[in-house]
Amino acid sequence: MSRVAAIDCGTNSIRLLVADVTVSPGPDSDPDGGTRHLRDIHREMRIVRLGQGVDATGRLADEALERTRAALVDYANIARRKGVERIRMVATSATRDASNREEFFAMVRETLGIDAEVITGDEEARLSFIGAVGDLDPQDGPFVVTDVGGGSTELVVGTWDGVRADITAAYSADIGCVRLTERSLHGDPPAEDEVREAVKVARGILDDAFAAVDSSDARTWVGVAGTVTTLSAIAQNLPEYDPAAIHLSQISRNGLERTTEQLLSMTHDERAGIGSLHAGRVDVIVGGALVVKVLAEELSERAGIDSITVSEHDILDGIALSIS
Repeated sequence: MSRVAAIDCGTNSIRLLVADVTVSPGPDSDPDGGTRHLRDIHREMRIVRLGQGVDATGRLADEALERTRAALVDYANIARRKGVERIRMVATSATRDASNREEFFAMVRETLGIDAEVITGDEEARLSFIGAVGDLDPQDGPFVVTDVGGGSTELVVGTWDGVRADITAAYSADIGCVRLTERSLHGDPPAEDEVREAVKVARGILDDAFAAVDSSDARTWVGVAGTVTTLSAIAQNLPEYDPAAIHLSQISRNGLERTTEQLLSMTHDERAGIGSLHAGRVDVIVGGALVVKVLAEELSERAGIDSITVSEHDILDGIALSIS
């Protein structure tokens, strides 16, 4: 058994998982030495909005870097207190695009003593898939997993036999809740023409993803990350965010439509009053909901899937499993 820490630094949030990794014995012919399992020790998430303004300016804002640094200082202290042996930090869309990304890397090295890894979109999709399907029945596959982040959306199709994932195709699209909000949604609440434009932008970008990833044979749609888990919490009318109630919950396409329309009709202050909606997502959840709306329409048409299974386990779990 080894104790590891996984850090996922996205465009909108930064998350920490401290977990014990155990390996079940496998056959002698097993190149991976058995099946890996996670036991959670500590999870937390903070909204740091690292991608603030990157789409418009091409650089990471000073205040965003400072918010991220402050979170990493705390994460480093938690890792020390918990006796973590190894840490892996993955950074995604915002740092791939920023002209001053070296400032970010230097800050991470100084704070954590390791290098942040800027992974490819394909690797991001692979890790998300591995984290997402681990608690699901292999007979419900093939699976299509979508990870709607702040700056990108990953789409990956594959199967899961209860031990390993076999990924057939993956694509990372440059659209997410922060990017779509900053690009198209400026009203409070957004005007109808802004919403139409946002849907048009999302659909145009996601068309490339669906062209690259054939989802027609998929039987189960699994959604991961904060946008989708928050939509589940709102759809269930949870008084506060409850991971146990959200994990493996299902939302019908009609339920997604109702929740999106509810959010579209609300002002910023009204959304802020939703008990299950994290304060850091209040201004971007509408953009995220519209990305999910487009995904739902496409998967209904292409694969006949009319509901989404929501997983609390995602790329963070995949990162942790990849360390050992």
